[in-house]
Amino acid sequence: MIISFPFSSRPVLQFQTSMQQVISVWVRDPRIQKNDFWHAYMDYEICLHTDSVFFTKKISRVRRRFSEFVWLRQRLQANSMLMTQLPQLPPKNPFFSLNNAQQISERMAGLQKFLEQILQSPLLLSDSCLHLFLQSQLSVVKMEACAAGRTRYSVAQAVQCCGIRRFLSQEALQKDLSMSADSDSDSSDCKDPECQFKENLAINKASADHMGTAQEQSVCCSSDSP
Repeated sequence: MIISFPFSSRPVLQFQTSMQQVISVWVRDPRIQKNDFWHAYMDYEICLHTDSVFFTKKISRVRRRFSEFVWLRQRLQANSMLMTQLPQLPPKNPFFSLNNAQQISERMAGLQKFLEQILQSPLLLSDSCLHLFLQSQLSVVKMEACAAGRTRYSVAQAVQCCGIRRFLSQEALQKDLSMSADSDSDSSDCKDPECQFKENLAINKASADHMGTAQEQSVCCSSDSP
């Protein structure tokens, strides 16, 4: 489901860190996702564009829901050991409606303000949970495991497995979304690193099999030659 907002042309925030490095971030494109017939939730696209040395990937886009923002704030607060005062998330509204454009726009603005303030702290920029949240499509459980080193892939590998698409203008974005409204709900272009690794293994195996067949044919050809 696609919802249009009158402020969709809101300019992208750009700010500079103390090292004169630019970080651009914005929260946009709210979409209703259905778990089943009775349960649904809303997620948002997070776009990041930066030349900061804190990020190995300079352009990314992922989708996150409100509960994942709550998880991120809790993890950052725990990892920083209260050395910094974290900004607040927009309050959780028990009467929040997935069909109320004003409530959705207010929540998006609050989520973007939260990220803007988070990304101005060098201490928080060094937290692996923040990078997994912003630049991977891992679930909360897998982000926890990856940050703790309990996965076969590293934080850097999880980030690199997330695909990049070009950034669209708001007008182009709306056109793109209208054409893909009936497509799969996950439009992030990101793959779970475990799935990516399995695909890589399959590709490598197929390549090895092909090389083995080619070698066998080469041997046969050489044995038949005078």
